Amino acid sequence: MRWLRPLIIAASLLAVWQAAVWLSQVPPFILPGPTAVLTTLVTRADVLVEHAWVTGAEILMGLALGTLLGMLTALFMAAIPGATRWLMPVLVASQAIPVFAIAPLLVLWLDYGMASKVAMATLIIYFPVTTSFFDGLRRTEPEWLALAQTMGASRAAAIRHVRIPAALPSLASGLRVATAIAPIGAVVGEWVGSEAGLGYLMLHANARMQTDLMFAALFVLTVGSLTLYFSMNAALRRLIPWQPETLR
Repeated sequence: MRWLRPLIIAASLLAVWQAAVWLSQVPPFILPGPTAVLTTLVTRADVLVEHAWVTGAEILMGLALGTLLGMLTALFMAAIPGATRWLMPVLVASQAIPVFAIAPLLVLWLDYGMASKVAMATLIIYFPVTTSFFDGLRRTEPEWLALAQTMGASRAAAIRHVRIPAALPSLASGLRVATAIAPIGAVVGEWVGSEAGLGYLMLHANARMQTDLMFAALFVLTVGSLTLYFSMNAALRRLIPWQPETLR
């Protein structure tokens, strides 16, 4: 059932999609059928793979950089008394600004290459990683901290040996969220201005009324995003085996 369930879900969605095309009788340039998209996936596989590599690299680099910066920021706020009061308003303000308002500026500052897309993905990932990790750091069991203090642990030692291990489940939750939304930053950046990538391909396919190619690129992006998420989820389960899962 572990592998059968996704196949059943995918087959059901494809059946609903095909039924909607048959019943509505919409033109193919508005809503192509699954067979047309599958044909495009096969015939344009070289183009799709070429652009998928670009978007995938942007997502992975943004995820790595955003995770690193988020963890360092959370540790800084936990280690320096009073730092939270100064940094938290800045973090919230960074999320209050719409993503589409930042993207043109990043493209203007960092050019049309990969750097602006990586920066966009980093900004989107940075906040959930920082807040989730910091929330775990500041909600450590008081008894554990009291025991560390009794044993003569310094503030830095308590963070390293008590707070960080206790905060790993919260960090894992933030990483799951970050992995799910990482493609948004890369694709939005490609829509604003780029030279390659699945977002770039979808935008140009839409302008040329090549809806089947646009759906094929969207399908590749979805499959890649799901693969990344479930890979991250499996890795986190292995890295944090002491966190029980009571719901399936």
